[in-house]
Amino acid sequence: MSSGTKYYLSCYLSPPDTIESFSIRHDHAIALWEHSARTIKLRRYWEMERISGQKHHLWPLYSTGRVERVLADLLAEEGLTLDDISMTWGTPGLPRYREIVVPEGAEEYPMHSLSHLFSGLLMDTRIFKAEKIVALAVDGGPDRVLDKSKKQFRYAGCVSDKGVVRYIPVDSPGNLYSECRNVFGKEEGTLMALASATRTAIEYDVESAVTGIDLSGVHRRPSEDSAAFVRDVVAAAERQIDPASVADGFSFEENLQSAVMKCVQRACELIMERNIVRLCAMGGVDPEDCYLSISGGYALNCPSNSWILERFGFKDLLTPPCPDDSGQALGLGLLGLFGEGALKESEFKLFHAYHGSVIPHVEEESVDGADWVESVTPFDPEVFLGDLANGPVAWVDGASEIGPRALGNRSLIADPRTMESKDLLNRYKRRQWWRPVAPMVMEEFFEDWFETSQKSPFMLKAVQVRSVVAKRVPAILHEDGSARFQTVGRDSNPSLHSALAVFHEATGVPVLCNTSLNDKGEPIVDSADDAITFCARRGVEVAYINGRRVAVRADVDGMLEPSARRASYFTGQAAVRDEIWDEWIAAGTSVAGLYMRANAPGLRGFDRSERSVRYINRLAAIQGRQEHFGRAVKKFEEMFGPGSDFGLGVRWEL
Repeated sequence: MSSGTKYYLSCYLSPPDTIESFSIRHDHAIALWEHSARTIKLRRYWEMERISGQKHHLWPLYSTGRVERVLADLLAEEGLTLDDISMTWGTPGLPRYREIVVPEGAEEYPMHSLSHLFSGLLMDTRIFKAEKIVALAVDGGPDRVLDKSKKQFRYAGCVSDKGVVRYIPVDSPGNLYSECRNVFGKEEGTLMALASATRTAIEYDVESAVTGIDLSGVHRRPSEDSAAFVRDVVAAAERQIDPASVADGFSFEENLQSAVMKCVQRACELIMERNIVRLCAMGGVDPEDCYLSISGGYALNCPSNSWILERFGFKDLLTPPCPDDSGQALGLGLLGLFGEGALKESEFKLFHAYHGSVIPHVEEESVDGADWVESVTPFDPEVFLGDLANGPVAWVDGASEIGPRALGNRSLIADPRTMESKDLLNRYKRRQWWRPVAPMVMEEFFEDWFETSQKSPFMLKAVQVRSVVAKRVPAILHEDGSARFQTVGRDSNPSLHSALAVFHEATGVPVLCNTSLNDKGEPIVDSADDAITFCARRGVEVAYINGRRVAVRADVDGMLEPSARRASYFTGQAAVRDEIWDEWIAAGTSVAGLYMRANAPGLRGFDRSERSVRYINRLAAIQGRQEHFGRAVKKFEEMFGPGSDFGLGVRWEL
């Protein structure tokens, strides 16, 4: 470690060796920070799902020894040890753990919501210190691991004026998407895409309905109003849509869901509009003089982001590439640095998204002799163009991007000039034929191709493709002529920019199709082996890995399993888990009480004494009168109780 340089870890994990290891945290991640002179850098960012292979990773490391082993191995990749770490934030029980100082005025907000909020507020500290920012943290709901007591508010909004921050609670429209996921059994991203996949629509007075919706969580559970609204819209769609006149290629159910999601999307935009009007009034600011920051899972709603930017005229969007819970480690680190005063004199900027795992040189060399590899040759522009003409190719380069969307370093890329590219990409990923694919565009040409003057390096905006060029890139178009675009800069990603330049020089089109390099139900690939395994399994003939062309043989017999990744870190913990679980059950705690104790801040002070257990069980029995509580307890036991196993695949619904 160089003289004067300090290192920190911010970890979004389940606390080991305690009942809180059963707390509901998903999308676990670890961030390594480097502080030298007056500069703070995000040195590395590890998303645990990329390491384990468990989508939306939620499996705990139940013992401190397990956590320290994982941290030691990851730090070794950076030439560091745990002894080099000055402090850690975000997960109690870790070496040199330090509680995060809660910002003044934010005491009644969950730490989870504040972490989301500050992941956007502080992603460029020069802007934070010199400009005005209107910020919202809007997601499904907070975990309670770091809260000492029950908080008055659920979702945090604020106005920052040159670093002076004022907070007010906001409504989270993410609850509407969560309810639709529960009703339709589809992921939020799929539902968002389905909304614009057809022209099927219904008549419904969304504006009037939204006036009575309260999604703040202050007065009642947000699920109550969101469930009532979605039920009403679904009923209206069932009355109005004729099964005999649905859009070609779509089922009746898909047409109905598309119509419903159009109403839901409009409701979400109106709720965000209401939030922003209140925030601007509270802060006494004009949005045209402000930056907009949206964080939490709802920030992945690109059409909503762009609608808000245009509706209010904000300067630009301050949202990290990992705005959902996969970015909690980022926000916790920035909160920790802010609370320690490290950002008063030092600067931080999230310049690009490429902070994930790096393909080491030894792994790159092993590609040459790997199974399923036919040949490895240097990058050749003419060969690259020929490969794109034959179909999509895998592009794997350097450090992986952070967040749920591929931004070019773990991607499938293709020629946007033919619809066959879209069809092949969807086939390789085993998803619906109508799913759109995103365009990546050379930064210097984006205004010529898209109707916007704002860059989009993290693929968080959806805008219209200019009509004069739209026919040249049919594979990237949504039904309404828009696209969820990503700008690629020469400085932020030189390798990818060069590949785009090769295609542009040959075709006059500075755009390529881009979708994430992962199979259905698995996280984006992390390593070269992951990428080659995917290509062999799905029949992708060529992968470009760190600038070299790798020809891949297809697994014609269909025997190849998905890459195992490093799941061993998380398996074999049954004895430790069962010991923690059984100690509480043996004391008389009901499973419902165990769920309450693990996730309710107000119960943290209660031990396993007879009196405490009796009180916890009584509270759980009262909560058990509510249907949603019973479902939550059942899923809790399925995920964490004796007999559960790593990779179970049960997704927690907040």
